[in-house]
Amino acid sequence: MGEKSSTHVPVTYDRCEHIRGPFYHGTRSALQAGDELVPGYGSNFQEGRVSNHIYFTALVDTAAWGAELATALAGSGERGRIYVVEPLGPFEDDPNVTDKRFPGNPTQSYRTRHPLRVVGEVDGWEGHDPEVLKGMLDHLALLREQGLDVIED
Repeated sequence: MGEKSSTHVPVTYDRCEHIRGPFYHGTRSALQAGDELVPGYGSNFQEGRVSNHIYFTALVDTAAWGAELATALAGSGERGRIYVVEPLGPFEDDPNVTDKRFPGNPTQSYRTRHPLRVVGEVDGWEGHDPEVLKGMLDHLALLREQGLDVIED
């Protein structure tokens, strides 16, 4: 991971053209090709919070976390979904993970204030082991109890 951080070129709204897809978005929502995801709706991760950004990634595994956490936090027993998306405007590194938790953005996580267009769905993606998912949910619950579940949005 240290090697990636030394070569990471920060992704900003003014400098994102060097990042190429495909890009993915994990969610609990059922969408169709052509649908657009836009900011201004409730967050999948904090009840009562409106999200100012749409989050996406260049890695299916990172999108799997989004899909699994979104469904688990909603109390849904359903399987989440992963969509192939196309950003319709500039984007930047997700500051919630880049250099805060994972220096150099190895999760290839980004966010935008512009729409993402759904271009397809990823079928057959593999989720995390139930005990790994439970560990992540327990960690998020602990952060919430400590008032540290802050999302920079």
